[in-house]
Amino acid sequence: MTAKQITEVISTIISAVVKILVVIWLVNFIYTKSIEAYDFGYRVFTEEAVSPAPGRDITFAITDGKTEKAIAESLEEKGLVRDANLAFMQIMASEYREKIEPGIYTLNTSQTLEEMLETIALVNNPPEEDE
Repeated sequence: MTAKQITEVISTIISAVVKILVVIWLVNFIYTKSIEAYDFGYRVFTEEAVSPAPGRDITFAITDGKTEKAIAESLEEKGLVRDANLAFMQIMASEYREKIEPGIYTLNTSQTLEEMLETIALVNNPPEEDE
């Protein structure tokens, strides 16, 4: 074999190894992202409360014009939910989305987000009055 032929064989082997590594990386990337997407989607409908009962009461205010994203971020800042992005998706998928009313509410860390949304959507009770 000539030097040129040896170089071509080595080049072909290196090219094949690089292609195999790229395919392995791509399969791993798709697998990992699929697991993350499934977990996120599953949690949208099954996320548990931050703490077990009796939990801790927290005053939560919603101002007029506050967006769903801002509400989700505020819920996370107050420690009422673990993940603002997940809470945002839950709000967007909720039947209470269009019924959220401005006001001051007492929410509890043992409530699920669905229970909190029911409270701030005024399904069962009016908001507390400012003192």
